[in-house]
Amino acid sequence: MAQLTRALRHRNYRLFFAGQTLSLVGTWITRVATSWLVYRLTGSELLLGVVGFCGQIPTMLVAPFAGVLVDRWNRHRLLVITQILSMLQTLALAALTLNGSITVKWVLVLQVIQGLINAFDTPARQAFVVEMVEDRADLPNAIALNSTMVNGSRIIGPAIGGLLIASVGEGWCFLADAASYIFVVASLLMMRVRPAPDRVEANVLTELRHGFDYVRASLPIRTALIVLAIVSTMAMPYSVLMPAFVAETLHGGPGTLGLLMTATGAGALSGGVYLASRRSVVGLGRIVMYATLGFGTGLLAFAFAPSMWLALAALTVVGAGFVVQMAATNTVLQTLVDDNLRGRVMAFYTMAFFGTAPIGSLVAGVAAERFGARATIAFSGVVCLAAGIWLATRLPALRAIVRPIYIERGILPVPSVDSGTKTL
Repeated sequence: MAQLTRALRHRNYRLFFAGQTLSLVGTWITRVATSWLVYRLTGSELLLGVVGFCGQIPTMLVAPFAGVLVDRWNRHRLLVITQILSMLQTLALAALTLNGSITVKWVLVLQVIQGLINAFDTPARQAFVVEMVEDRADLPNAIALNSTMVNGSRIIGPAIGGLLIASVGEGWCFLADAASYIFVVASLLMMRVRPAPDRVEANVLTELRHGFDYVRASLPIRTALIVLAIVSTMAMPYSVLMPAFVAETLHGGPGTLGLLMTATGAGALSGGVYLASRRSVVGLGRIVMYATLGFGTGLLAFAFAPSMWLALAALTVVGAGFVVQMAATNTVLQTLVDDNLRGRVMAFYTMAFFGTAPIGSLVAGVAAERFGARATIAFSGVVCLAAGIWLATRLPALRAIVRPIYIERGILPVPSVDSGTKTL
């Protein structure tokens, strides 16, 4: 157990972990409630995709500039601000829903606002992990625990969300989420953080170009981000279309939706626990490849699952594959990137992880209207399988580049004779 939770020995990270865990339960409740609200109001698969698009497109457009500012500004202070703004956004959604004035137009507007907040919050949160965990050897464990936290909440949140929707409606789901932000804001304010003055270097566009050139010049970082972007784009159809799939294919309601999302969360939780149990970052490239292949296989199985139980089993594989791919990629990037560029690189990670999602959401809605949810999800699985195969062909070249970097940073010992250890 000590091996699995070693990052929690750092006080600031322990506070962050506790506050985020409670807040993320609320976030998953809101995700389920928002999807069900939109589908209840419209019955349209296309609008499910449009809502997802509006919630993610600001991240794709703004994240690169936000990454420059994350490298300049005090990350702790920035996170306090973004969490308070997120709480206010969710309160607005709750108020509109509870008084009966909510419309799809309002949902779209509030999704855009949350997307703008996330464009700053996500790279700041990813880069701040290094400041919370003083011992760099515990950084991979902290990233894995983050994934475990997200997906443990993913198990609880959708289940609670499904029950709340069925019993009291979507508005109370949003109100519960707004209340949960109190815990994460309190945890941030309780931290003991060394003063970090705001930094101003060159102009924003020059620093942005410097970050882009850095990513483009690094084959391991560039490849990791490309594969993550493909997987994240292809992950959106199944998640966006879940309400339609539940209603039309499985003939279920909000309880069924919550159960399926809980199965995804259970698989994701197991993937996070596996990564937390690893002692080294060595070999993560190979794990990213296997996770990508597993994710694609799970999507295909889910698309053609003939029963509820097989759909649950397939989504468990989907959840495990996705979180392992995402978290392992995060760990590889955090161990390779230079500190002075961490915010910008994690902004590109945010773009690849969240920013490509609006494309996937929009394509999912359009494709499902034309070809159906089942065919759209199956196609996503095929694309992910192709991405995993492509990564497999590049691993030998990536290992040759990463090995000297890991030796220089003390992750691998300096060998007397090249042993050919597989670093990725």
